[in-house]
Amino acid sequence: MTLVPYHLRPYRPCVGMMVVNAQNQILIAKRRDTGGESWQMPQGGMDGDETPYEAALRELQEEVGSQNVSLIAESAHWYSYNVPTALADRIWDASFRGQTQKWLAFRFLGTDDEINLDRHLPAEFCAWRWSAVEELPLLAISFKQEVYKRVIEELWPCVLSSQDQNQG
Repeated sequence: MTLVPYHLRPYRPCVGMMVVNAQNQILIAKRRDTGGESWQMPQGGMDGDETPYEAALRELQEEVGSQNVSLIAESAHWYSYNVPTALADRIWDASFRGQTQKWLAFRFLGTDDEINLDRHLPAEFCAWRWSAVEELPLLAISFKQEVYKRVIEELWPCVLSSQDQNQG
């Protein structure tokens, strides 16, 4: 098999989900396949002609076992990041160099016992927790940290505004 040079590979289109509870904590999960302390917000590829919203709901069901959410906002931009070459070669058969993501912020309407990481096997995550927005970028793997900062910058004001509206 001839590998496409890394710099010529496209980005894999996917969605990212910022799921926020009533205390404005963000749902994060620890990846099963990294062997380290890599935490991330749920994310996943888009299938066929799915809209970002449709893909986000499907991915939430697959990754965390619940779609009990309400949409707060969708990012105006697609955010892209590169994955280290060796990792990109392994996880995507050298088809992509990274991901480009449309981000959606959701308010979680359920209870913690609804979250089930084993709903779709093999499970992508081995643990989950709620995170303060300030600590989130530091918990992410290095190549996702800048995207997380930019997504928070864009969507976090919408999260806070939605909470104000719900309390008003």
